[in-house]
This record gives sequence, structure tokens and C-alpha cells, in this order.
Amino acid sequence: MLENLTYEKSGVSIKTGEQTVKDIKDIVKSTFIPGVLSEIGGFSGLFELGQYKNPILVSGTDGVGTKLKIAIESGIYNTIGIDAVAMCVNDIIVNGAKPLFFLDYIALGKLEKESFKTIIQGIAQGCKLANCALIGGETAEMPDMYKDNDFDIAGFAVGVVEKDELIDNTKVKSGDNIIIIPSNGLHSNGFSLVRNLFFKTLKMKNQDYIEEFGVSLVEELLKPTKIYTKEVLQSVKNGGVNAMAHITGGGIAGNLARVLPKNVSAVIEKKQIPKLPIFEYMKKYINEKEMYKVFNMGAGFIIIADELNTLKIAKITKGIIAGKIVKGSGEVNIV
Repeated sequence: MLENLTYEKSGVSIKTGEQTVKDIKDIVKSTFIPGVLSEIGGFSGLFELGQYKNPILVSGTDGVGTKLKIAIESGIYNTIGIDAVAMCVNDIIVNGAKPLFFLDYIALGKLEKESFKTIIQGIAQGCKLANCALIGGETAEMPDMYKDNDFDIAGFAVGVVEKDELIDNTKVKSGDNIIIIPSNGLHSNGFSLVRNLFFKTLKMKNQDYIEEFGVSLVEELLKPTKIYTKEVLQSVKNGGVNAMAHITGGGIAGNLARVLPKNVSAVIEKKQIPKLPIFEYMKKYINEKEMYKVFNMGAGFIIIADELNTLKIAKITKGIIAGKIVKGSGEVNIV
């Protein structure tokens, strides 16, 4: 018998993991909303739907991609958890669903308590911004899979909407308006290209101050993805929202096309798309057509609204009326 062969000597400390769960309990509980029935540390998270008459559960899962590498290399972990929440909840509000709860999955090589706590604090902050509860998750310590400070993070969100209030694309029609809600930067897509440009091609460093950005490169790149829950759900409550799109990988055209019926097309005026410094800077080096295929280009979220409610929705969301729905065949044209 190999008495000296233990789990801890193999690189995984159960004791540290148990203590870390205890350390983050208050952070997690700070996100709880009415409906949460479980405590952190159980085998599953419980949530009561309450007074919904004909509820539809809406779910979404996503990760943060290679934006993580910038966080790891810079040692800045306070925003990446917000990204994980945002990428999930922004997808489910597309259907008019109110986010209820979020689960995280973090895989890492070595559990470093303070870094882990900072990541969880970011997730909790994201949940508060989305007005949903962090009711559980999984932390997998795998030293043979992840070396040094490497880790990966993914999330899973569940929301609810009454069946007769579900937002799909069945009401979209010619004459509707397109409202762009601005992004605050890159969000969490296209970072393989971003890293290639700034770090490999331009040989920049994280700490380099970029005058056009007004901050260091790493501060710009790690801006957390904007969470649109509050203004989007308020717009849905107002009425007149016919379809919505979260603009992620694939850009404006690729994502908006996903919610267009086959008998209409979208026409967006390029001059109405917000011009953010990060994209204007990158256009010096990357073909604009390529950028529109990869990035949100300043349009983080899009609402297709009926004409009667357009102005009110634009006011609620601080959005820009940027185009029209016309008769067509499901295409998105940026002109």
C-alpha cells in the first residue's frame, strides 16, 4: 500500500476547497432574490417559480473565451465574472425572460483562494446587475489539465416568461424600427483576433497607455460586458418590442439575421452605429468588413420595435434609432 500517495500530494486539496466554499457563502447569499430555496454548498440549487400562470423557462449557457488569457496574464480577475454572467443573461432576455438564477463552472489548476474569491465577487456583481441569484456552481481543481494560473469559466442562466408574453420574431413586420443599444467596447467576443493584433502584431504590453482610449490597453480590453437586463425588460413591459438580438460573435448582421422572418430584411445606417474608440483604432489595421463579421462594432444589443412605441423604447434604453425593417428575404444590410 502506498500510504504517502494522497489526493493533496497529487495537486488537489479538499480542505482548501471546503474552506473556500465557506469563505464565499456571504458573497453568494448577497445575490439571493425571492424564490431561492437553497443554501450554497448543497448538491443542487432550488428556485420556486411563484405566481406564474403559464411559465416558459428560458435558458442559456456561455463562456468568456480567450479574453480570459488577458485576465490571467495581467492578474486582473475582478471583471471576468461579470462577463460570464452577461454573456448568458443577455441571451435569455432576447425572449423577454426575466433572469432568475445563475450557475457557474470554474476549472483551474490550483485553487488560489484570493483570486478565486475575486472571480466569485465579479460573478455576484454581475448577478446583481442582472437582478438574478447565484444559487450554485462547480469548481474543478485539475492540475494535470490546467498549468500555473490557467483557468476556464463558464456559466448557465435560467429565466422565466409567461407564454403569452414570449418575444420571438412572429410580430416582426415591414415598417418596424431598429434600435441599437450601444455596447461599452469589445464585450467578450473576437479576442483571438484582438490578442493577435495588439500583442503579436503591434507588440504592445498590457500596461501601455493608449491615448485614444484614455486608459491602459488592459483596462480597455477587460471592460466587462454590459448587462442589458434592466432597460430591456422595462422596454418589454412598455410594449411594442417585436424581436431582439444580443450582438456577439458574428457581429451585427450575423446575430440580427437570427431573429428575422424570411419575408423581411433589415436595413441599418452605418452612420447611426456608435463609433467607439476601440473599434476606430482597430480599423487602422484590420479590414472593416472583417471587423463587422467578428465584433459588435458598438452595437451591443438590438431591439426591433413597432413604429408606435419606438421613441419611448429608445428613451428607456438610451438607444439609437438606426434602421428599418423592409420587405425582403431575411437579410441584414448595413449601408
